[in-house]
Amino acid sequence: MNADLQIATTARTALQSAVARPMPTKDQAAAAKAAKDFEAVFITEMLGSMFSGVKSDGPFGGGPGEEIFRSLLLDRYGQSLADQGGFGIADTVKRQLLALQENSR
Repeated sequence: MNADLQIATTARTALQSAVARPMPTKDQAAAAKAAKDFEAVFITEMLGSMFSGVKSDGPFGGGPGEEIFRSLLLDRYGQSLADQGGFGIADTVKRQLLALQENSR
C-alpha cells in the first residue's frame, strides 16, 4: 500500500473510532457539535460509496493520488453538507445523546 494512502486510511480510521466512542456531556453545544460531526461522517461515507464505481479517464486520471484527493474532497463535501443542514440526522442524534445521558444517571 502506498504510504500516502496508508496515512489517509489511518486518519479516517482514527476519526471513525473517535466518533464511535462519544464522550459523555450535558452541554447542549457539545452534544450539537458531536451530532453534527456524526452527520458529516455519515454523509461522507454515503458519498464515498456513491463514488466508488466512478472511473477516471484520460492519461492523467487514476492512481493513488486521485484516491487520496477524492477522499479529502468527499470529507469536505460531507462537512459542507452537514454545515448547510445536512439530512436532518444531527437533531435526532443530539436528542438521543442527551436522552441517553440523562437515563444513565
